[in-house]
Amino acid sequence: MNTNKWMSLLGLANRARKITSGEELAVKEIRNGKAKLILLSADASANTAKKVTDKCKSYRVPYKIVENREVLGNAIGKEARVVVAILDDGFAKKLLTLLD
Repeated sequence: MNTNKWMSLLGLANRARKITSGEELAVKEIRNGKAKLILLSADASANTAKKVTDKCKSYRVPYKIVENREVLGNAIGKEARVVVAILDDGFAKKLLTLLD
């Protein structure tokens, strides 16, 4: 997995205001059909991981697990983040290819 590529793309999506971060906001975007892809940190609590992945499955939103919360936060120039929702099809598709 090329960490730098997907991280810089996520940073770009962030600057374009096409993402939201944090468990509550991400789950809200899954529910209202705006989330195109969810990035979940590998070190999320079991509870958070289950809640988010269950929501993704029931709303058919793809999700990817990334290294850890620091990497995810760094990519968007913020503190550690456990969940990031991508709200744009183009960014989501490209991130999916980079994260495979």
